[in-house]
Amino acid sequence: MATAKEWFPHEYVPWSQGEDFDGVLGGKAWDVEQSQLSDIARTSLIVNLLTEDNLPSYHHEIATLFGRDGAWGTWVHRWTAEEGRHGMAIRDYLLATRAVDPIALERARMVHMSTPFVNTYDETAIHSIAYVSFQELATRVAHRNTGKISGDPICDQLLAKIATDENLHMVFYRNLLNATFDLAPDVAMRAVYDVVSTFQMPGNGIENFGRKSVQIAMAGIYDLRIHHDEVVIPVLRNIRAFDRDGLAGDGEKAREQLAEFMTTLDGQARRFTEKRDALNAKRAARAA
Repeated sequence: MATAKEWFPHEYVPWSQGEDFDGVLGGKAWDVEQSQLSDIARTSLIVNLLTEDNLPSYHHEIATLFGRDGAWGTWVHRWTAEEGRHGMAIRDYLLATRAVDPIALERARMVHMSTPFVNTYDETAIHSIAYVSFQELATRVAHRNTGKISGDPICDQLLAKIATDENLHMVFYRNLLNATFDLAPDVAMRAVYDVVSTFQMPGNGIENFGRKSVQIAMAGIYDLRIHHDEVVIPVLRNIRAFDRDGLAGDGEKAREQLAEFMTTLDGQARRFTEKRDALNAKRAARAA
């Protein structure tokens, strides 16, 4: 909390670009031609926003698992408040700039929030700590890369600010994950392997998430190579997953399984990148 710097979402939204929509106020109907974003930037922003929108479910899962007393209670509520402003800021930006269909966006929000997020890793607190250590970094990368490809400096600036919050969240959880290795190294290593080998983004319940994820991957916003190189590897390096002493039994077995999985993930990332590059080359040749 001493590291976090106060910021205000309204300062990052270009309100002067806004105007009334059709409906009760009799404004202008939305049309895709009004959006300055590419189709893929729009898709990625919507996925990012809908992921943030399901905050009540995330809060419930975290508060139920860790409790709301003491330091954990302070953290849960602070984290929820910070995540809440991410959703507010992205939605305000999208509506002020007429970047998305407001009716379709609201319907998508209703559908997604009617499918509550359920914590897959509720076997132990350590599993959940391991999951959010990777997930917060993945979310940071997704926001940052979406801003970069948006083509709008205002959008890029907003998502960079949000990514800073996500990075602090990641550091908090990653510090806890390091501490779990000091307390229970074998259990911690098993949790890390379980999470890395089955990882899914929290927004996986979004309608048509699979198709949208492929589009996002094809655009290079978040793909297997990025997941391997910029999310999983940095966390594993920081917690010294392959350098720690003191593992025995199941912990050592989990580390061996983790090493095998990382080799597999690296191969999958390489094959995906090769296929994407080949497809893009064919498209470029046809367009020439």
